[in-house]
This record gives sequence, structure tokens and C-alpha cells, in this order.
Amino acid sequence: MRAHTAGINNMETQKTHLIQAYFMFGMAYAEILHFLSAKHGIRMSMGHLKRCLNGMGLYRRKHYSDIAGVADFLKNELRTSSQLHGYRWMHPKCVQSGFVIKKELVGILLQILDPHGVSLRKKRKLKRREYISRGPNFVWHLDSYDKLKPYGICINGCIDGFSRHIIWMEVNKTSNDPNVIGGYFAQAVLDTGGIPTLLRGDMGTENSLVADMQSVFAGGDGRFVYGTSQHNQCIEAWWCILRRKNAQFWMSVFEDIKTDGLFSGDHLNKSLIQFCFLPLIKEITDLVNEWNTHRIRINAGSRGYGGRPVTLYNLPELYGTLDFKYLVETEELDISSIRAYPPP
Repeated sequence: MRAHTAGINNMETQKTHLIQAYFMFGMAYAEILHFLSAKHGIRMSMGHLKRCLNGMGLYRRKHYSDIAGVADFLKNELRTSSQLHGYRWMHPKCVQSGFVIKKELVGILLQILDPHGVSLRKKRKLKRREYISRGPNFVWHLDSYDKLKPYGICINGCIDGFSRHIIWMEVNKTSNDPNVIGGYFAQAVLDTGGIPTLLRGDMGTENSLVADMQSVFAGGDGRFVYGTSQHNQCIEAWWCILRRKNAQFWMSVFEDIKTDGLFSGDHLNKSLIQFCFLPLIKEITDLVNEWNTHRIRINAGSRGYGGRPVTLYNLPELYGTLDFKYLVETEELDISSIRAYPPP
């Protein structure tokens, strides 16, 4: 009897933690219900969910946080690469940090705390070609970001074409080693349980192992599409976002170090940059989480899908499509030899 009671308590605790986590991601109530049902087998009504949230003291539109506390939080964020974020990005960051505040109020606070940054962001407008993909895991876009490479900081990432969900985004000492890039891909296969129908990357030798793995995992049917970075549109568009939201901050920091005569570009200097700054730049993980849970807006007349990347990727049935993932029996694959990373 005690064991049965303990099991029920554990299930309730797990359900509570899941509801809290999805709520803190900023998800709508309907999205929370879909995730609980599809990913955890937990079914409940909208009324039950609201009662659970009320019991936890979690609200969207009442019991707002103290503005002074939010302002202090924003001041601290503005000292980091988050100074590049607009109010639409900063609001989810506030929510995920436990604050209850309206998006419009975050915008007003940013105008007060960072008027120069707000003015700069208003001047930037970019029109892109429209990109369409059939569904999640139909095509992954793979590429490396080299703007910080002169300082010894290498970024490699992969994004799902349909949902714009980030599959991986890694900061490391190299992006040229096929074993390192292969390790990222192998970990993604383990995490997702499969591979995409198509994988697109450039002609660099660093992608050679990934291309072979894509083919082997699919029994010879996997396709790796080679092309230039300029035509790898989906990931290239995300690099623009990365620069605005994170990389530009670090580019300015390293340029100041170089201007002061403290960086010559030799191996020792790059090693010192890596030792001092690599752990800090890995805050990019926070940016990825914010991106995957933010809401993408689409223009009128667009053929694409709006919504949160995490929802578009995990619940394609809500958008009238399906998952194109090629399932891989990962327990039968020995990928330990290719999950190689450079020594710290």
C-alpha cells in the first residue's frame, strides 16, 4: 500500500515539474496540454491545468512582479550579450527567470534603460527570400560560424528547416575536425532517435564524416546535399540572428583587446582567449533555449508556419504535416569512436 502511494506521489511530483517547466518556457495553455499528452502520456482538461497552475501560484495576467526587481534584472542582462536583444526576446527571458510582466512593459523599461540600443535596433530591417520545408526532420541545415574564429572561438550548428528548431549549437576550439562535427551529429542522432531525410552542408572536409554517417545510418539511402554556404539559407539566416543577439558583443570585446595591443593572433594568444572566454561564450546555450521557445511570426501571405520552434518540431500534427525522421536503432550502433572532442 505504501509503495502504491509513493508511486502516485512520484507521478504527481513529475507532473507538477513538467507543468512548471512548460509554463516557464512561456507556452500557451493549449501547447502545454499537447506536450503533456504527446510526450509524457499525461492527459488532462484545460480546467484541470488551470487549477494546477493556480495551486502552484503561477499566473500570466495577475500578481505581476515588482517593476524595480524586473529593472534590476534587465540592468544585469544589459551588461552581457543580451544588450543586443529587443523586448520580444527579453520578455521570454524575464518569464523564464520567474517574473510576471507584460511584454509592453519590458519594452518601456528597455527604452528607459537602453535608449541607444533601442534606437539602433529600430534601424535594422532585412528582407529574405521565402523558405519552405515539408515537415520536421525533412532537411537539417549544417554550417559553421567563423566570425569569432580569428580569436580561436569556433561555432558549429544545425537547424531543422521546417520548424527552425536548433538541433545543436556548439562552441569549441575547432570546427575543422571531421571527428568533432561527426560527434555533434552522432549526439543528435542519440538525442532525436533518428536522422533527417536530407542533410545539407558545404563542401568542406569537416563534413565528410557526417556525410558518411548519414548514408550508413539510412542503410545507404541517406542523402547529404552539398552546396555553398550562401545557398544554405536557413542556417545562414540564423547566423544573422546569432550575430545580433550574441556574437557582436564578443566581436567588440575581442576587437578592444586587439586594439589595446593584447592580442597578436598567435597560438598562445588564441589559447588564452579560449581559456578565459570559452566558458562565458557557451552562454549561447541560453540563446538557443530562448530561440526554440520563442514565437515566430509570419508575414501576411507567407506560405510558412508561425509558432514556437519547439512546438513545430515536436508536434507537427498540429500544423497538418508529419515527422520525416528516419528512425535509427541507436542501441545497435557503435558510435563511441566518432564521438570525439578536442582535449580541454
